[in-house]
Amino acid sequence: MLRLFLFFATNIAVMALISLIFNLIGFQGLMQANGVDLDLNALLVYSAVIGFSGSFISLLLSKFMAKRSMGVKVISQASDELERWLLRTVEMQAERSGIRMPEVGIFNQIAPNAFATGWNKNSALVAVSTGLLQNMTRDEIEAVLAHEISHVANGDMVTLTLIQGVVNTFVVFLSRVIAFFIDRVVFKVQRGHGPAFWIVSIVAQIVLGIFASMIVMWFSRWREYRADAGGATLAGRGKMIAALRRLQGSQQAKMPDELLAFGINTGKMSALMSSHPPLADRIRALENRE
Repeated sequence: MLRLFLFFATNIAVMALISLIFNLIGFQGLMQANGVDLDLNALLVYSAVIGFSGSFISLLLSKFMAKRSMGVKVISQASDELERWLLRTVEMQAERSGIRMPEVGIFNQIAPNAFATGWNKNSALVAVSTGLLQNMTRDEIEAVLAHEISHVANGDMVTLTLIQGVVNTFVVFLSRVIAFFIDRVVFKVQRGHGPAFWIVSIVAQIVLGIFASMIVMWFSRWREYRADAGGATLAGRGKMIAALRRLQGSQQAKMPDELLAFGINTGKMSALMSSHPPLADRIRALENRE
């Protein structure tokens, strides 16, 4: 309930703040004086609907998409001792974290990896790769599971979706404002939209989207440190550090873009666009943690 309230409150606050700023600087009057008949309040509502709809639809479908795209086999009934151990470990960590038992699954992948997803912390999925089970000790696997359970308990899926929706709103809103201004003021289009509106709108949305992604990825990197700290609390700092060191020498696993933000492994992307901090930095943070 608190996260739903946060979502709606943030959404309303963002729209109110933008509306207030534009009214204070007299932007509406300036645009009207130049023949730009743009209803900013209506555009804000439109932008918010567009910005948040995609994010929340993705969130609601996240577990289903993860199972299908990664070929996750959910452990409904343990078939061997390892699966029984996985279920017991996740159950104990979930209980300690104050969340309901997530679904536990395994997906076929050579490289060690894991992810957590789901539309809320009490309806989550935690999955590990076959490579992780084969190449890590049980202490290291326990730490990886604790990391993912911490993501779930922290509500990272919902929070990341909320932030994505906010930046999406800004991108849609500002791209349309820029396009309207150029269409009316520069090209003097009197009615409807000229070709410039659609071209500028697309270009502006791409450029602003890149900057927006940097904001989302910054938050994603920050929450990795928090999940590492949570994993250290649940499984022990030594186990968490050992798991991260093991990952340093492993082959980079390929995961769909929509799951990268919830995986434990790190991608070879530029620093600003990476969803995960370098493993060396994460290990150093845990070593320096009191």
